[in-house]
Amino acid sequence: MYPELVNHGDVESKKVALELMRAALESANPYNAVRNVIRFEDGRLIVKGEEFSVSGDIYVLAFGKAASAMAKAVYDALGGRIKEGVVVTKYGYASPFGDDYASPFDAGYPEVFKIIEAGHPIPDENSLKGAQMGVELAKKVGENDLLLVLISGGGSALFTLPEDGISLQDKIKTNELLLKSGAKIYEINTVRKHISKVKGGKLARIVRGTLISLILSDVVGDPLEAIASGPTVKDPTTFQDARRILKLYRVWEKLPPSVREHIELGFRGEREETLKEELSRVHNFIIGSVSMACEAAKRRAEELGLNAYILTTTLEGEAREVALGFGSILEEIYHKNRPFKKPCALIMGGETTVTIEGEAGKGGPSQEFALSIARKIKGLGGIAVLAMDTDGTDGPTDAAGGLVDSFTMEVFEKEKIDAEAYLNAHNAYEALKKGKALLITGPTGTNVNSIVIAVVL
Repeated sequence: MYPELVNHGDVESKKVALELMRAALESANPYNAVRNVIRFEDGRLIVKGEEFSVSGDIYVLAFGKAASAMAKAVYDALGGRIKEGVVVTKYGYASPFGDDYASPFDAGYPEVFKIIEAGHPIPDENSLKGAQMGVELAKKVGENDLLLVLISGGGSALFTLPEDGISLQDKIKTNELLLKSGAKIYEINTVRKHISKVKGGKLARIVRGTLISLILSDVVGDPLEAIASGPTVKDPTTFQDARRILKLYRVWEKLPPSVREHIELGFRGEREETLKEELSRVHNFIIGSVSMACEAAKRRAEELGLNAYILTTTLEGEAREVALGFGSILEEIYHKNRPFKKPCALIMGGETTVTIEGEAGKGGPSQEFALSIARKIKGLGGIAVLAMDTDGTDGPTDAAGGLVDSFTMEVFEKEKIDAEAYLNAHNAYEALKKGKALLITGPTGTNVNSIVIAVVL
């Protein structure tokens, strides 16, 4: 596995880190997450022990990076009971509906699901098309029918339908400004909800029948209202919050006029707010999260004989700075064998950010984390650090993140790579690639935040 990563440096530590990564990803497998919680018996749909009678039709709407695998799991569980479905996922992520998975489906399968791939992290025309298809499906759900909504990370961008008067390009511009501002994901989603026709519980308003959401969380702390901008749950945020966030991160004056006008009108009470009340016909279930992934990695580390610790599953902050703080803990372990005793594995989950001003190179938060911490662990033999986005795509790149060790800085120096300069240019991808430390997994089929795994042997 990953021969270029494990043919030099702290080989054993890196192999262990990759093994723990594998365990974490397997635990977050979206197909298994769905199949483990849903079954159909005697006219009843049973979800995590709760029973729902089904007297009408069953519809399925899936959106997010794990939408394909989740929809396949529902199909395998319910089969011919599904009347119609829509699946919206990221480009390259529809593989569960490809040739490798064709045999289990009957001849009518292609007509049951309409599948569309769309843009992430920047929405595109297909994101708009997918959301429009989803809304039309939701409108078909009658009072005796049931709609299964399958939500996973990336849903905000992939399922995009701006409010009247706001163009897709205006929405994209707003999204770009927020992604570059250093705003946290829940803050970005607060704004998204208030310029969308489907976020902030607005999708739930459309459905007349029973709505059941199965949710893979990609947001720190698993707040339902923030995951994919909460299309099926009541929303505690307001236009006032959205306006404050845009001003706090100095985005307000750069916004397209249509977005600024809509937020301002909402602030004055002249636009409808997001959903504020619980709807008795709506039921939301979290079926996977970064906490579960971290716990799986910890169990595997213990099986390998390591002292294993989960430091946090709510990691936040500027990636390069958080990495330095974490690196200081690794230094303490290396030199003083405290606060944790070697051999050990330290595991964290969450979502770091990168603040970009001006032009930037290629990379993402996990890549910047890896490049930054390489400076702190230089020469600390036996230490390796893996930082990745669990969906296999860190930022707008084809890399999941990076895997560095105590020798990485030596490789950089040999290749005449100035780590500080690459960090300042937000060009971590190129530095890690040249330094043989770039982690490329391909699409993993899931998305439950980012994870960091440090191994000290």
